[in-house]
Amino acid sequence: MKPFLILQLRPETEAADEEFGAFLDRGGLEADRVERVRLDVAPLRAVALEDYAGIIVGGGPGCVSDDPADKDPLEARIEADIMGLMPEVLARDVPFLGCCYGMGILGQSLGAPVGKGRYGEPIGGVDCAVTEEGARDPLLDGLPEIFRALVGHKEAVEALPEGAVHLVASAPCPFQMIRTGRNVYATQFHPEARGENFAQRIEIYKDRGYFAPEDAEALTEAVMTETISVPERILRRFVQRYGA
Repeated sequence: MKPFLILQLRPETEAADEEFGAFLDRGGLEADRVERVRLDVAPLRAVALEDYAGIIVGGGPGCVSDDPADKDPLEARIEADIMGLMPEVLARDVPFLGCCYGMGILGQSLGAPVGKGRYGEPIGGVDCAVTEEGARDPLLDGLPEIFRALVGHKEAVEALPEGAVHLVASAPCPFQMIRTGRNVYATQFHPEARGENFAQRIEIYKDRGYFAPEDAEALTEAVMTETISVPERILRRFVQRYGA
């Protein structure tokens, strides 16, 4: 049975460890069924995509829409590593699930506009709506038409990439989940996260411009009241579909 490749883009060890644990738990994955790569620790080596059941890409504080001249050198290298993998992923339609940051990665790889001017969302819960096309997708078939998810992002895909399928929307951000080909997905929401995960991330990222630091306590209280269950079912379906 092939393992999943989990690529992590977070340069903070505490945040990376928390996210990795959430992927294992919510995805129903055993540690021996994954290969974990933290791109902040070392550059991405050559990847033989056929060796993996699929690829899961986590979130991170970087933004693909940032001016290259202003990007932190580590974040720029991390982004370049994952962007360098995308042409082969797309050409071969390799099972791929990009989470939050992964939406920007996929959107930019497909030539769609990605920016901070229109659809960024503050940290918290949001109502997500499955589209007609989404209801026919195997990762969403039979799930509630409206579900709560946790979000928090500065940038967003501003138009549906050419040839992509629009699966999930929200009022603040129309492109919450998309697919290209049959097997390449991205979500703007976090399919691995519950309130306790976001509470930890709020503490870690309170000085990264997502919110005013003095709002951290109120945001933590808000996310801890959210009941989040459907997004992790999407993650688990991805694992079950491609890991069988």
